[in-house]
Amino acid sequence: MLQKIAAFFNVYRDRKMLIMLALGFASGFPFPLVFNTLSLWLQSDNLALEIIGIFSLSKLPYSFKWLWAPLADKIRLPLLWKLGQRRSWALLSQALILLAILALACSQPEQHYLLTFALAVFLAFCSATLDIALDAYRVESFTTQEQAAASASFVTGYRFGFLFSGAGALYLAEVFSWNMVYLLMSFGTLVGFITLLLAQENNQSHQLSTQSYHSLGEFFRSAAIAPLKDFIKHQNWQLILLFVFFYRMSDAYISPMAYVFYKDIGFDYKDIASITKVFGVIATLGGVFIGGALLSRISLNQGLIICGILQALSNLIYVAQAHAGANPYMLMLTIFVENVSGGMGTAAFMAYLASLCNAAYTATQYALLSSLMSLARDGLSATSGWMAQSLGWSNFFIFSTLIGLPGLLILFILIKKQKTTSAPEKP
Repeated sequence: MLQKIAAFFNVYRDRKMLIMLALGFASGFPFPLVFNTLSLWLQSDNLALEIIGIFSLSKLPYSFKWLWAPLADKIRLPLLWKLGQRRSWALLSQALILLAILALACSQPEQHYLLTFALAVFLAFCSATLDIALDAYRVESFTTQEQAAASASFVTGYRFGFLFSGAGALYLAEVFSWNMVYLLMSFGTLVGFITLLLAQENNQSHQLSTQSYHSLGEFFRSAAIAPLKDFIKHQNWQLILLFVFFYRMSDAYISPMAYVFYKDIGFDYKDIASITKVFGVIATLGGVFIGGALLSRISLNQGLIICGILQALSNLIYVAQAHAGANPYMLMLTIFVENVSGGMGTAAFMAYLASLCNAAYTATQYALLSSLMSLARDGLSATSGWMAQSLGWSNFFIFSTLIGLPGLLILFILIKKQKTTSAPEKP
């Protein structure tokens, strides 16, 4: 048994997997700066829960990145294009992320929260553009059999990025002002810059970007319409889109309120950083690798079912936490259960999205699919503050569990239809 486990994890020793680890960090670390970390900054400035909840809308660029993803598929950037289509766009995005974080470091949310909101939107836009390039780079760099392991490596790095700008930021906030914390967070961009310069890119994306166009209409048809036409060749494509939207709903809905909940029941910044971030990241990584190992032994559909059920039910542990109050041991259990199940769901979901993409339109199609997931997180979760205020914490977490059921129902319908129809031929 130990030999089988060791043989499976050997795949993570590949150099490309280490590249994925570092690129995952680059992708992950900007997100808390417009999400959980920013929420605590806003709370420290005594902004109302309703306003903090509305700040979830600043992450809408993640939900609509499919609108400009065709540019990353088809347009070569001046000077940078020799590095490769994906790397060139990623490097430009990293530079803009650096500028956005520095601008946020100079903002004053208490006095001008609308300006802070606008800067958060800009940072989310730059980060979403980076995700477009890195997601395409990952999908194009690995075979179908390697996608789950590549996703696990990427998510591992992503979580380390979360740790850097989550726990790291909270520790720093105990000593420095939030403005100084954001200034220090800007150094996180160095990981992405260095890794992208050292990474290699296959010739596939070069070939996709060298076509010339005679008109804007021709470009639009090739870059935007063609990927959509290709995607709807999937049988039951409407159900697939609904499934992508709802699958991670239960986890997405509680995210804006999680840190506020911890603080509200009595934990300080150090407790949140030590338990929810450090211990939480370790638990998530365990979940991701368990998910990768699970998918190597069972079908993708079976993995989606198991992980989907676990990630929905895990929200109920927060009800017990609400009754236990500021009990650090209970919080460790809560974070372990929620993050392991969430990590498993993430690994399964990313492998599923990669399986749906055509290599000719990787950036556009993956961006479209992942944007639907982000829309559920950023659009509907904007109401989470109002729901928490109205229902109370325990009922809020029960409600968040129930909204995970539609995704599972759609998954069962899709599996049933797959058994009664043959898969479409890929072009």
